[in-house]
Amino acid sequence: MSTGEHARWTRARLGRCGPPLDLLTARFNRHVYAPHAHEEFTVGVCVGGEEVIDYRGGRIRPSPGSIVVLAPGEPHTGGPVASDGYAYRALYAEPTLLTEGTSGGIPHFREPLLDDPELAAALHAAHTDLSACPDPLEAESRLPWLLTALARRHSTARPTEDALPGADHIARTVRDRLADELQTPPSLAELAAELDLSRYQLLRAFRTTMGMPPYAWLAQHRVHRARRLLECGLRPAEVAGMVGFADQAHLTRWFRRVLGVTPAAYRNSVQDGRR
Repeated sequence: MSTGEHARWTRARLGRCGPPLDLLTARFNRHVYAPHAHEEFTVGVCVGGEEVIDYRGGRIRPSPGSIVVLAPGEPHTGGPVASDGYAYRALYAEPTLLTEGTSGGIPHFREPLLDDPELAAALHAAHTDLSACPDPLEAESRLPWLLTALARRHSTARPTEDALPGADHIARTVRDRLADELQTPPSLAELAAELDLSRYQLLRAFRTTMGMPPYAWLAQHRVHRARRLLECGLRPAEVAGMVGFADQAHLTRWFRRVLGVTPAAYRNSVQDGRR
């Protein structure tokens, strides 16, 4: 591991006017945290090295790929096991974010150290993407869904019933609203309230019907709109804001995912074809 130490905080917002959620990307080889506690759930994924954490009168040792869940108000420390240090990504979630899709109140995690490679990879990927570009709709589509999965799989909370009548209609309603307001899309919490649903129910209906979460559907819709504008000769930097992407880099990331080329390369190719 690198000997350099760093810690970078990113604030993602859950929906355009929704509450914030903090993300921490850190790498330490000497730093040891003093005993402290957080008001939120701390959900971390170890991505390198090995850490030792004093928690609930014992010691836990996360290693790469493991998930750590520390409850609100519970004191803990953290430091490296060896001189080559450790790296991790963490998010700090309000307790209510772990009650969507569950019943029985705030979930309790008997074990703070979890072995769930699939969920760890999904949390790591979401954290990486949102730290680079904290898009509000993407944050609201991904993080509450993953936190619900965490509570349903590993806590004492009971999963709620997943069956939802009218899922197709719900998904189409949400899709149309997102398409109509692609520059400033409404929050999923707002849409769920209008449909008398929980956000988890809305997300489940949309993912089941459309085969992807709302942010991914909207990103692809934006790409197709951008494609038409690029064909008219507009530059990628102009197009990005017109279709609702945060900037040209955000457009480029999704354009390549959907079409396999950058917006600039696509624009050049279609313009060359017209000469």
